[in-house]
Amino acid sequence: MNGDVRDGTAVAVRLAEGVPLRDALPAADPGDWLALDTAARQVAWYRGRLLPEWEHIAALPADLSRLDESRLALALCHRDGRIRQAALHHSARCPGLLPLVVIRCADWAEPVRECARKLLRRALDADTAADLAPLILRIGRRDRGAFGAELLEEVLSGAPRGRLTALSAHHDPTVRRFAYRMAVEHHLLRSVELARAAARDGDAVVQDLCATAALAALPDEESAYDEVLALLLGARSPRTRSAGVTALRRAGRPGQAEPFLGDRSALVRACARYVVRQRGGDPEPWYRTRCAAPDDPGLPPGAVIGLAECGNRADVTLLSPLLAHPVAAVRAQAVAGLRALDLADAERLRPLLDDPSPAVVRETATALLPSARRLPADWLLERTEPERPRHVRVAAFRLLTAYGGVVALRAAVGLLKDPDVKLRTWAGQSVQRWHPGADTRRGDAEVGELLDRGRHLFSDYVLRRRKWEAGLDG
Repeated sequence: MNGDVRDGTAVAVRLAEGVPLRDALPAADPGDWLALDTAARQVAWYRGRLLPEWEHIAALPADLSRLDESRLALALCHRDGRIRQAALHHSARCPGLLPLVVIRCADWAEPVRECARKLLRRALDADTAADLAPLILRIGRRDRGAFGAELLEEVLSGAPRGRLTALSAHHDPTVRRFAYRMAVEHHLLRSVELARAAARDGDAVVQDLCATAALAALPDEESAYDEVLALLLGARSPRTRSAGVTALRRAGRPGQAEPFLGDRSALVRACARYVVRQRGGDPEPWYRTRCAAPDDPGLPPGAVIGLAECGNRADVTLLSPLLAHPVAAVRAQAVAGLRALDLADAERLRPLLDDPSPAVVRETATALLPSARRLPADWLLERTEPERPRHVRVAAFRLLTAYGGVVALRAAVGLLKDPDVKLRTWAGQSVQRWHPGADTRRGDAEVGELLDRGRHLFSDYVLRRRKWEAGLDG
């Protein structure tokens, strides 16, 4: 849908010119109908000369029966509630106007609202309910909008199951949430079907709803235990996997939680540790055993950070060798683990700022930010040069910015003409935000020179102010 259709103004004008509704607003989604409803009033109010039909409608409300579908659509969006109400009485002859009737069900004028609700109750059946569900649920978020959602549930509760199944595959997550809530409340889906939905759907609300409902239904469907748990434990979503891991305890299978101690998700790891501890186990030896082999290519990265999550500072002897692990994800998690244990030593981590993996360098920069001043400024500046890999340059600039003082200004000004657009923009913003710190020598000529090189970023007043703060003449 192009921008003119989205803002509704062009559609309102075309309808006033007599363009058929299906041509002016083809394949409309809820946002298009709402945009038309808003734009029609704005155009009529501010640009009445473009829509002479409005004046005709307002002057002759008794003649609405002679309006075609296009102009009747505009009448349903009119700023005058009496005209909107009159238009509703004639809308039944134009099924294409039903979306606007839905919108009028939440109208601020009570007579309009009540009239629209009567019309919608008569018109809504299983077929139209499925088509209008996205708009009805969108309107349901408004004040006085609950009627449509309640009517939708009432109609669909008596419809064939296939209607609700179709809605559960809708591209709009709000519609899918509604469909699955109905399915759960009315017990329309088996636990396996709910588990499959939890594992496949990308919406977190649907995942939680379906996973919880699938597990709640298991006591009545014991034969489905294996399949449901397999679906939940194999899900891509951490929320769904964590639900499956937690359910292992209730299912009497806590031993199956151990492999998830090294899961890539912190949430899943925490649930696995809970299950292991509930059966009297201790996850720390499991982590230490796996991290004791620093060259093992099969070491799960989650096991490395998991050790830091439940270990102690003595585990530095296991984490430090993993900084040289052949797998980049393991090296990155080893850095994260040392940071979590407050063991991010600048000298130990410094070589990893040249790592070929962006993830490792990014983790290292984050770990070193509090101790940026312990790194040689010239060494960091070398890593902002154009021939260096981009991820190394970005990390070095992050650390130089945290360094502060004239060092940070020197680095930022040096990147003002950098070929990398994002880095150049970031450098410009850093120059604009720079202020002399307590350790900046007052009257430092280098500061004045650097500020002059970035004078295009300041107004004359701000530049003089910066120089004055640094003890320099403007």
